Amino acid sequence: MPSSLDRAQAVVALGGGHGLHASLRALRHLVDDVVVDDLTAIVTVADNGGSSGRLRGEFGVLPPGDLRMALAALCGEDEWGRTWEGVLQHRFAGDGEMNGHVVGNLLIVALWEQLGDHVAALDIVGRLLGAKGRVLPMALCPMDIHADVRGLDPQDPDALQVVHGQVEVATTEGVITGVRLEPPAPPTSPDALAALAAADWVFLGPGSWFSSVIPHLLVPDLRDALARTSARAVVVLNLAEQPGETGGFGPADHLAVLLEHAPDLAVHTVLADRRTVETAGSEAAWHLEETVAAAGARLVLADVAAADGSPRHDPRRLADAYEQVMAGADVAADAGADPGPGGPAEGR
Repeated sequence: MPSSLDRAQAVVALGGGHGLHASLRALRHLVDDVVVDDLTAIVTVADNGGSSGRLRGEFGVLPPGDLRMALAALCGEDEWGRTWEGVLQHRFAGDGEMNGHVVGNLLIVALWEQLGDHVAALDIVGRLLGAKGRVLPMALCPMDIHADVRGLDPQDPDALQVVHGQVEVATTEGVITGVRLEPPAPPTSPDALAALAAADWVFLGPGSWFSSVIPHLLVPDLRDALARTSARAVVVLNLAEQPGETGGFGPADHLAVLLEHAPDLAVHTVLADRRTVETAGSEAAWHLEETVAAAGARLVLADVAAADGSPRHDPRRLADAYEQVMAGADVAADAGADPGPGGPAEGR
């Protein structure tokens, strides 16, 4: 798609897991289209399950899984990129100790042990893959997520209990009222802070809201860098609630709870899927519009979901929406139909 931007943009994407993978797939298309020429992913490092959790527990390293997924998303679509993406994502089967481990996780941990430098190792993996961007960890030490959850005690449904660990938070049967990190002020990569300072745009979401998206806003150095940067912040809303983590959430609820955890975050644009908002009904659409307006942001609706109706973002559609957002308010407004008075303004 020819770009209407005056120059290629510097972009930072924050998140983890399948949500960040989808966002980076979209942004990789924009690197190919020369809409973006400097792309950095800053990735959650709090996973405590699966292959990542096992390696974290055995070696005391950062959980590599979300970092691996981000690198895989940035692989090119040529034979080299497709081959290495497949190798990186290959998960061992069998009945032995290797069962469930992922090649990319092992490769990343091996380089960490050899180099003793998280960022240098990830850069080497990126060069091996021919990645169309850079991947950096949210913090330079493993993180743990703690959530305050209501509704776990049938005898006292309003009582709050603390749930520990990313996997446990993502699968809780209660209602999450807030999250925090341990340690609360982890060391961060100077490269991540420099990328935020130099960015034109910052994309936050989609993804597991409490365990992959909001944690970035709880790291003091990252939060301060987001407050200082001149980059425009875009919040990309999820396509559906996530059972166990955001059960019962509508589009506005995702934005509201994010802003509760980071009230000083200046949001420029909120991007939501048009069909998701329409399906939620007129009251939910109005609530989203009001919440976005209260945040001083603009609301853009676009068709970004997969055509098969599954709750997945389509990378090409998402790329088109990202380009429209970056091209400016007039172009971005075309991403959503005018609904008339009372309606909205526009995946270890």
